Amino acid sequence: MSYDVVVIGSGPGGYVAAIRCAQLGMKTAIVERYNTLGGTCLNVGCIPSKALLDSSEHYFNATHTFKEHGIDVGSLKLNLKQMINRKSDVIEQNVSGIAYLMKKNKIEVHHGHGTIKSATQIEVKGDDGNSSVIDTKKIIIATGSKPTTPDAFNYDKNRVITSTEALNIDKLPKRMIVIGGGVIGLELGSVFARLGTEVEVVEYMDRILIGMDKDCARELKKTMKKMGVTFHTGHMVTEVKGAKTSVSVKAKKKGTEDEIELKADYCLISIGRRPYTDNLGLENVGIKTDERGRIEVDEHLQTSAANIYAIGDVIKGAMLAHKAEDEGVFVAELIAGQKPHIDYNLIPGVVYTWPEVAAVGITQEEAKEQGIPVKVGKFPFKALGRARASMDVDGLVKVVAHQDTDEVLGVHIVGARAADMIMEAVALMEFRATAEDISRICHPHPTYTEAIKEAALAATDNRPLHL
Repeated sequence: MSYDVVVIGSGPGGYVAAIRCAQLGMKTAIVERYNTLGGTCLNVGCIPSKALLDSSEHYFNATHTFKEHGIDVGSLKLNLKQMINRKSDVIEQNVSGIAYLMKKNKIEVHHGHGTIKSATQIEVKGDDGNSSVIDTKKIIIATGSKPTTPDAFNYDKNRVITSTEALNIDKLPKRMIVIGGGVIGLELGSVFARLGTEVEVVEYMDRILIGMDKDCARELKKTMKKMGVTFHTGHMVTEVKGAKTSVSVKAKKKGTEDEIELKADYCLISIGRRPYTDNLGLENVGIKTDERGRIEVDEHLQTSAANIYAIGDVIKGAMLAHKAEDEGVFVAELIAGQKPHIDYNLIPGVVYTWPEVAAVGITQEEAKEQGIPVKVGKFPFKALGRARASMDVDGLVKVVAHQDTDEVLGVHIVGARAADMIMEAVALMEFRATAEDISRICHPHPTYTEAIKEAALAATDNRPLHL
């Protein structure tokens, strides 16, 4: 068993890297420790969480907005087990699709835990304990990440859980505590809040969605509070105790001795993720990691070991599936002798709550920190005819442009279909468009994207048409 390239990990970064390598004529293999392909994203992350987000949004609308639309549904009943079953079916379809792509591209799959023995050899140990060694000219590490679970939080997979276990709860909890006001916590917290669970979010920082635009974070928090979610920002968790059927959490208000104690059916730990490099054999080839356990790479995503590259969650940068995919293509093309490029500033980020939050480029706060003079334009969804028609009036669009050149430096959206809308901003920023460029593009009416045009008008010379 000898290959041109072996990819360790079959998540979005790994399987896309393998496909691109195969397309470029390299004999390629993937090593995957689990029985199914797709990594965290397809099995216990992006895809299943979006399935539940969509299902829970349908239920929420049926119970809260259908009547106003003139739709009487009569007796309504939640079937959470069926919701979970549908989620599992979605996973199976996607995982099967990846397996098909491997066969189509003649990529050989080796199931088992991969350990790097040298720059050209990987040992694969199966669940049965048997091992084999495969030879390769190049190695791409794409092993992804795992939820961060501090020992003090007493993670037991029963009542103190991570997103992995939360995706399989088939009996609706009455109460849930979410530790962490980031993307994962807010997404899964909103799933259960929509279904009727009392959700309380405990966040160490003084605001949610650190790193994203403050106005958007504030707007989302306001919307989620209307849904019934309670927030305890500026609180440090001091104790988590899980019992057989319940959990308790203690937290202190930062800078004080004031303590709160919360009790619930589940406590969801969502304070971030760590690079997964357990038993990967980095020490065998002298690969270095930083203080957060991330593999150190150069501008070509090459490690300190010859012929070994790393992509996705195991290296620095946002832990995003689409970032990993782009890096997978980048490395494959680099190995093939091409000259690919990634603009990390133009990789969008999305929070799939409802309303959604999406952003690309720098925030107003980051511009201030970097000493960049900017002008800002905002436009609320409530001023859109399309938003009124669909009853999706929560949210806003914010355009950040350079004060002198008018070049768009960042676009931040909270609102209906923000995840899809953000690509207009990404495409235009790729070509270094100005706010005036956006404002002069004819947008179809009535659409949500008109808010982008209006925000650009506001940024250009403070002249939105519908505000």
